[in-house]
Amino acid sequence: MNLIVEQGNTKLKVAIFDCGKIDSFILVDRDDTSRVNDIVRQYHPEQGIISSVVNTDEALIIYLKEHLKYFLLPDEYTPMPIRLEYETKNTLGMDRIAAAVGGCYLQPGRNLLVIDAGTAITYEIIESTGTYIGGNISPGLTTRFKALNEFTKRLPLVKEKNDVPLIGTSTETAIMAGVINGITYEMDGFIDSLKAKYGDIFVFLTGGHSFYFERRLKNHIFADANLVLVGLNRILEYNAKKN
Repeated sequence: MNLIVEQGNTKLKVAIFDCGKIDSFILVDRDDTSRVNDIVRQYHPEQGIISSVVNTDEALIIYLKEHLKYFLLPDEYTPMPIRLEYETKNTLGMDRIAAAVGGCYLQPGRNLLVIDAGTAITYEIIESTGTYIGGNISPGLTTRFKALNEFTKRLPLVKEKNDVPLIGTSTETAIMAGVINGITYEMDGFIDSLKAKYGDIFVFLTGGHSFYFERRLKNHIFADANLVLVGLNRILEYNAKKN
């Protein structure tokens, strides 16, 4: 069994993989790392990996090194099962790499666009040769709502709802329509541009707001909220075999 830990900007995902598939999964607040220890004691995994966008708790790292036969804390020097053509590999988030790796693992030999709709929205492009050529980063849904509230004097803090008008008729609906429709058009625009460039391209949508936007896009996509976990498991297996 493999222990997979993804520490994002707001949430902590902990999964146990068995034979390449998720056997157990929990989602907790980002700093509730004690739950990782609970999972280790319950499932006794032999291998583990942590990906974090924040500084990882040193005590947790020590604990996992003591309780796992093989532990990986990946960085820019970690061997990857895909080729990275990125100018600043030291600044490339492991969550972005893992999303790309997960996409390649599930759809090998295809041109891919991986969209991760979280605190930030990231767009990763992987060519059919398994080469990651780069991507884009823009503010996520909640980030855009908060920015309008915090950087203006009179605009309220708005949260997403299921029904979104094309044109707002109040300040609240104007913000909701502007932000949500804007993100939808942004995503569809990137997909259309990449289809024009590559012809056939497979699109993954992952992240906390993946299913919220899935039904709003005009393009066909495949939503998988656990794509980063799948990629981290693949990175772990790839390096454990070399060890």
